[in-house]
Amino acid sequence: MKTIYVGNLNHRTTEEELRNLFEPCGTVERVSIPRDPATGNTRGFAFVEMQDENAAAAAIRELNGSKLGYRTLVVNKARPRAARADTGPGHGERRFGRS
Repeated sequence: MKTIYVGNLNHRTTEEELRNLFEPCGTVERVSIPRDPATGNTRGFAFVEMQDENAAAAAIRELNGSKLGYRTLVVNKARPRAARADTGPGHGERRFGRS
């Protein structure tokens, strides 16, 4: 299975719209549209999991730079999320108003 990043989405784009866009290239296993935890709004990007490498490569080749609605899509291979680096002692502490 191959995961594809899809960027520059309209915030109203649905999983069904993305599935319909990608399925001509091959079998879509899953579509994930991340949401902002605070607002519940979509974040303007998604991940599409294709069944095989050939279908994913075809989707990237055919859909990068294409239009969905009035937006030009950025479609490329998803990269693993970078680990967050510990910034040292006190990392993550809240220091509101303390010196």
